[in-house]
Amino acid sequence: MASVVERKGVLVRVDIKTELFDLSGRRALVTGSSQGIGLALARGLAQAGADVILNGRDTNKLKRASQSLSGEGYDAHQLPFDATDNAAVKKAVDGFVAHHGSIDILVNNAGMQHRAPLEEFEPEMFETLFRTNVSTVFNVGQAVAKHMIANGEGKIINIASVQTALARPGIAPYTATKGAVGNLTKGMATDWAQHGLQINAIAPGYFDTPLNEALVNDPEFSAWLEKRTPAGRWGNVEELVGACIFLASRASSFVNGHTLYVDGGITASL
Repeated sequence: MASVVERKGVLVRVDIKTELFDLSGRRALVTGSSQGIGLALARGLAQAGADVILNGRDTNKLKRASQSLSGEGYDAHQLPFDATDNAAVKKAVDGFVAHHGSIDILVNNAGMQHRAPLEEFEPEMFETLFRTNVSTVFNVGQAVAKHMIANGEGKIINIASVQTALARPGIAPYTATKGAVGNLTKGMATDWAQHGLQINAIAPGYFDTPLNEALVNDPEFSAWLEKRTPAGRWGNVEELVGACIFLASRASSFVNGHTLYVDGGITASL
C-alpha cells in the first residue's frame, strides 16, 4: 500500500510501511566519506532516497567514491574541504547551500586513529587527534546547523565509538576524543533541539575498515575480539546503515542527545 507525501514542494510516492524511514527529497552531507564507514553510510542514505554529498580532502579518492555510487545508480555531489579548517568549512558549506539549497542531514564521520603507549604519545599527535576527531564535529556541525536553524529542522549524526564509554591500552587520547564527541552531541542537542534539530551519535564497535586494518590483520587481536564481543565477530560497515537511516529520518523525531551503540554487545558485557 502506498501514499503520496510532499517533500519540499514535490509529491513523492512512498510505501506507508516505510514512510517514517523514507529520505526522498532530503540532502545529506557525510564528512570523511571517500572510503570506509563514511562511504557505506553515504551509500545507505542514498538507497533510502537521500541526495548525498561526499566530503574528503583527497579529491582523487573523492572522485572514485562518487563514481562508485554513480555506477550503482546514485548521484553524489563532491564537496572537498578540510574539516579541521573552520574558515574553509564555513566557505564550502555556505557556498553549497547558496548554489544547491539546504543540507537536511549531516553525518560527522571524519576521524583518525593513532596508537602508542600513553607515556610515549607525541604531543603533536595528541593535538592532531583532537583537531581531527573533535574540532571537525564542531566546525561542520556549527556551519550546517546555522542553516538548519533558519529552516527550523535538521538532523545531525556524530560518529562516536565504543571508546566513548570504554578504554583499552595504547589509545588513551583517541578515547578522550570520542568521549568528547559523545558529550558534544549532548551539548548540541541541548542548544539546538529548541530550533527543531535532532542531534545524536552512533558509536560503532569494532568494524572491518581501513582505519582498523592493522587490528583486522592481527590474528591475536581478532581472536581476543571474537571472545570479548557477544556476537563473536567483527562488524561489517553495512550494519551501521540502519542506525544511520533511523537517526536521519522522521522515525527519530523525538530522539535527541542520544548515543546509539552498534557494537555486537561489547559494551553490555564484561
